[in-house]
Amino acid sequence: MSKLSFPRIQVSGGAFERGQQYGAQASQRIRRNVEVYREIFEHYAGWDWPSVVEHAYTYAPAIESYRAHFLDEMRGIAEGTGLALGDVLALNVRTEIMFAAVARAAAHECTAFVALPEATADRHTLVGQNWDWKPAASETVVILEAEVAEGADFVTVVEAGLLAKTGLNSAGIGLVTNALVTDQDKGKPGVPYHAILRGILEAETMADALSAITYHPRASSANYLIAHRNGEAINVEAAPGDYSRVFIAFPEDGVYGHANHFVCPSFDLKDVELWNGPGSLFRLRRMQRFLKQHLGDCNVTALKEMLADHFDLPNSICSHRSPNVPQVEQYVTIASIIMDLNTAVMWLADGNPCQTQYQQLYTKLYRADDWADPKGLVKPLGSHFSLARRWISNEEHRPSRSKGGLGRFSSKMAFSVTNHHWRLDFSDDLWYT
Repeated sequence: MSKLSFPRIQVSGGAFERGQQYGAQASQRIRRNVEVYREIFEHYAGWDWPSVVEHAYTYAPAIESYRAHFLDEMRGIAEGTGLALGDVLALNVRTEIMFAAVARAAAHECTAFVALPEATADRHTLVGQNWDWKPAASETVVILEAEVAEGADFVTVVEAGLLAKTGLNSAGIGLVTNALVTDQDKGKPGVPYHAILRGILEAETMADALSAITYHPRASSANYLIAHRNGEAINVEAAPGDYSRVFIAFPEDGVYGHANHFVCPSFDLKDVELWNGPGSLFRLRRMQRFLKQHLGDCNVTALKEMLADHFDLPNSICSHRSPNVPQVEQYVTIASIIMDLNTAVMWLADGNPCQTQYQQLYTKLYRADDWADPKGLVKPLGSHFSLARRWISNEEHRPSRSKGGLGRFSSKMAFSVTNHHWRLDFSDDLWYT
């Protein structure tokens, strides 16, 4: 099995300390990211880097009002990397700078989905996406694993130096996202997109996750598809502005997909992506059809097939380079991500999923709760363990789905949860019944 090219960065402690650790461990990739965006901003806006940094600082007051520790963490990233705060700030408001430069540069990102327990084969909540962005971004992506005092611990797949992107947290929340653009996206100050993503991943409840989007005025448009391991999900299309500029939807039949255009019937602005990226409509339709065809038996294998779809290539779900577009304007799938929120396991392909093998990542975010242990039968001796799924052929170990509950340990250290069986891969902690 091949090894992921994306490094895993582990941080803990206070905000500044976490930032220092992040900056030191990902220094080379963060510096490369600055080089990438220096070229992008020059191409699209004609801005030199000092102009970029100057504009980036206009978002600092909104970030400080939203989550002051985010700025502290960025200061730590800068120190750990040996860069100035303005460099790191510019990375974290790259979407808003792109909007300020030209709206067409900020869209085209991602096709995302959720499949709730009523739609999946093992009755788990599965969420994921293809992340489409500039080819050079593949040289800057990291897997950031954070123990956070201010909120939930989380794991996110993100460009180095940024606060967050797609991920999941210790409260059972998973997040996938899409870029959107309206006629109101003009790069005006407000809470930046990537700060909101981080606010969602620090949320302990779904209500807190929604508040992370609505409570403070936003600087830019985006779609946030948020799910919980207990089988709920919400989709939030957000335009620049306050709580009145959000458009809410919920899954139907346990599935939901989203691309880079607004779909909520109450949306009342101009959707620039319908002009700039009409391929988004076909990506969404392909995904919706696939999810509907797999109601009740949706699993990771099927989702990998969906994420490798090539209809309307190169503007497909699995996005590839276009021979007619300059290098700096190319969009490709730089990562494909599937997350099981019930086990906190992530499948990650570091490139086009049609060409790159998915790697299975076990996180330390799983917590026995009312889903996994409704009768309190599991007693922790430590705080973390990782799980890998294993089917056990012996039917006597399986309790009925209607009863749920926890099965006894077999000689292979297997137990069952809601009619499904697992092998414990112990890290530094043990659990027992």
